[in-house]
Amino acid sequence: MRLTEIETSTGGARAAIRLHPADNVGIAGMALSPGNGIQGAGAAVTLRSWVPAGHKVALEDIPAGAPVRRYGDVIGVARTAIRAGEHVHTHNLEHRDTAPLYEFPDSEVTPQQAQSRVPQFEGYVRPDGRVGTRNYIAVAAASNCAAEVVRHIAEQFEGADLPPNVDGVAGFPHGEGCGHAIGPDTLQLRRTISGLLDHPNVGGAVIVGLGCEVNLVSEYLPPGVRETEQLTGLTIQECGGSIRTLEAAAAAVRRHIERAAAMRRAPAPVSRLVLGLNCGGSDSFSGISANPALGICSDLLVQCGGTAVLAETPEIFGAEHLLVRRARNRGVAEALLATIESYREYLRRFGASFDDNPAPGNKEGGLTNIVEKSLGAVAKGGSTPLMQVLDYAARIRTPGLVFMNTPGYDPVSLTGLASGGANLIAFTTGRGSAIGFPTVPVLKIAANTHVFHAMRDNMDINAGRILDGESTLEDSGREIFERLLRVASGERTAAERLEHREFVPWRIGPVL
Repeated sequence: MRLTEIETSTGGARAAIRLHPADNVGIAGMALSPGNGIQGAGAAVTLRSWVPAGHKVALEDIPAGAPVRRYGDVIGVARTAIRAGEHVHTHNLEHRDTAPLYEFPDSEVTPQQAQSRVPQFEGYVRPDGRVGTRNYIAVAAASNCAAEVVRHIAEQFEGADLPPNVDGVAGFPHGEGCGHAIGPDTLQLRRTISGLLDHPNVGGAVIVGLGCEVNLVSEYLPPGVRETEQLTGLTIQECGGSIRTLEAAAAAVRRHIERAAAMRRAPAPVSRLVLGLNCGGSDSFSGISANPALGICSDLLVQCGGTAVLAETPEIFGAEHLLVRRARNRGVAEALLATIESYREYLRRFGASFDDNPAPGNKEGGLTNIVEKSLGAVAKGGSTPLMQVLDYAARIRTPGLVFMNTPGYDPVSLTGLASGGANLIAFTTGRGSAIGFPTVPVLKIAANTHVFHAMRDNMDINAGRILDGESTLEDSGREIFERLLRVASGERTAAERLEHREFVPWRIGPVL
């Protein structure tokens, strides 16, 4: 979608926004009151009910059972007959879980590369060629049994006088690591923690366990080895208790700090950036402003040889046909559909469905069901080919647009993206969000001007200027891209200044 395709009424500044010529609903750009008229799409419509800002208004009569369209796609069917000018939402729009028609690629496609000079940023070049945007020392718990010890280790270094090239000591306590069934759940946790310890934004790491849990410290080190240049492993049982473990871990952290202090930022091509894409606290405006603007930024990055990682499997459901159409080849398209079907089966185990995803705040912001939410959410991925589909927290190795299987729950999704190797995360929000990650900068992009000012401490960029007519999608997309380059070079985000450090691994199995 581009701003030139948006039709607005003449009844006021963006009083009603029509996103596609086939749409039979418009989006209220402001609160609309009954009795007032709006002019758009070649027809005059008189408002028959109150329509909150961001919510849908019928632009024509829609018979009961007829499809309701937004973005040119069907988002549901009319539960009852809807008259032109009526508010369209949960009371009269029904979600139906039906598979769309898929257009599979019939040949191999690859993203086009930029012809101009590829920009650079200042980062920490690692021995394996990856580049960090930060230089942290990570301290991770192998299990909940070591969580408090890890928390205290990190606290010892809060406010400490660290070398200028060391961003801090980041703790990763959590509640998992034991009571797991041996199998996919344990392997996923190990993959998640391994990705945090061996991450481009981490200059050295310590992992601490109790010593007898399912997720053993020894799984993270070569056989018989307790310390490498990058990683130190400790157990509370072998150290002789929590106090001695704190002392040993603090000494190990200081060794890693001394080594990390010698690391310096150096010029690196933007192709070394791995950008995680996430949205949370979405509203109806997210799919009009912040998400498509971030999509333009994603395209710019991919055209420079970088990587953009779309995630949140529940929030592509109903819009997956758009990604299937753009898949690199049929194998990638089928991998995406298999991921969605596997997630559907996962939800069935608990009597849930994809349409349970929209939160009360999403609905208050005008999003009626998961299909409508997903059609706006996939816009973050831009327009380049989908190159690969990855499991949760799997190492991201393929340049271009890739997809990672994560929940829509923000802290779990961010954890998967970071563990996969994302060295930056861009996060769009229409309702506001207070979330970050311990070792990866998270850039917050507000979908509307109200939330940008209401939560100014938390926001970095106001994509609401698009709705206000003060910016275009293209200009805002480039603004995000250029800000990310500065962040990659060391500029702090709002989430970093507020010290938001959420870390929540995805627990998929039973608790034993």
